[in-house]
Parts: sequence; C-alpha cells; structure tokens
Amino acid sequence: MKTCLVVDDSRVVRKVTRRIVEGLGFTCEEAQNGQDAYEHCQSHSPDVVLLDWNMPVMSGIEFLEKLRMEHGTRSKVVFCTTENDIAHIKRALDAGADEYIMKPFDSDILKEKFTKIGLIMNQDSRA
Repeated sequence: MKTCLVVDDSRVVRKVTRRIVEGLGFTCEEAQNGQDAYEHCQSHSPDVVLLDWNMPVMSGIEFLEKLRMEHGTRSKVVFCTTENDIAHIKRALDAGADEYIMKPFDSDILKEKFTKIGLIMNQDSRA
C-alpha cells in the first residue's frame, strides 16, 4: 500500500486530509511542521508528502528545499496551501514540488493530482 505524509500545523486540516487520502487507498502519517516532517522522512520514505506552506518551526518551502538538497528522497511532494500567487507557485516547483493545489480541496481534486503525478492509475485509461 502506498504511503502519504500529511504536513500541516492545523490538526483539523490534517485529520480531514487524512480521511481523503485514506479514502484513496493510501496509508497516512501526520506531521505538524516541516521539522517533524523532515525527521519522519529521514527514517521513512513516503510515496507522497502533502505539504502546507506556512507553519511554525520550519515552513513547507524550507522543508522541501532541505529534503531535496540534503536527503535526496524522491517522494512526490504536493503543496496544499492558500498561497496562490505565481511567485509562490514558481518557487515551490523550482524547489522540487511535483504539484500545487489550493485549499480547500476535496477528494476529486486530490485524486486528479495523484493521477497526474503517477501515484494512482487513471481509470479512464483502462478502457
């Protein structure tokens, strides 16, 4: 079973996201900031990280830059944030994010992004 790490400082957002991710067939772990997420990724290599931008201790972008530079993991990373200007999106993608979605999101949006980055099979392509 594929694994997902949900990184957000909001407990409510983590719980709601966890339900969506588990509904898509993934096992799910949680981290409340970038530092906790980085420590988790040092011992585990999740298939995907759903990442908030603005968090205490270590922001999402700081986590991503450190993860890609120091740890070298190829976990897929999807930013899930309210930051919607082009500069933020470009910075995230330049730092190694695979996708970027706006909060709030639902199961259909997450499924679409997971399909786009190759984590789940597009059921339309099986015909």
